[in-house]
Amino acid sequence: MKLLILAVGNKMPAWITEGFNEYTKRMPREAMISLIEIKPEARNSGKTATQIMEAEAQRIRAALPNGALCIALDEHGATPTTKQLSQQMQDWMQRGCDVAFIIGGADGLHESVKQKAQHLMALSALTLPHGMVRVLLAEQLYRAHSLLHNHPYHRE
Repeated sequence: MKLLILAVGNKMPAWITEGFNEYTKRMPREAMISLIEIKPEARNSGKTATQIMEAEAQRIRAALPNGALCIALDEHGATPTTKQLSQQMQDWMQRGCDVAFIIGGADGLHESVKQKAQHLMALSALTLPHGMVRVLLAEQLYRAHSLLHNHPYHRE
């Protein structure tokens, strides 16, 4: 199983990259996390937010691997507990499917991306910086995997 994070945005601050890399390097081979950065649409192009999201959506769809379970991160999505995420991860591992988590750009995700996704998930009811979402998602995937394998990282 591969865990893919498709994220609109590049040129993240060093602390974002370092935090993200810290959790990805902890993951075992059977649950590796890979980051696919999607080039954001230029904000100074005179396009509307909808047009910008559509351009980014085209790039996201082009980058999505065939057959992967798609989970779009959206503020209106389900907010699983760590234990529920761990149980979902166990299901993904048993099914042998790759999972692609999609993080939108500054304006969010175009409706077509949300409709293509099999699930909508929110990490928090708070509005979070998109770079921070990368780090939080990687940490939660590591935590969920740790919980599955009775690793002491997770405590209840």
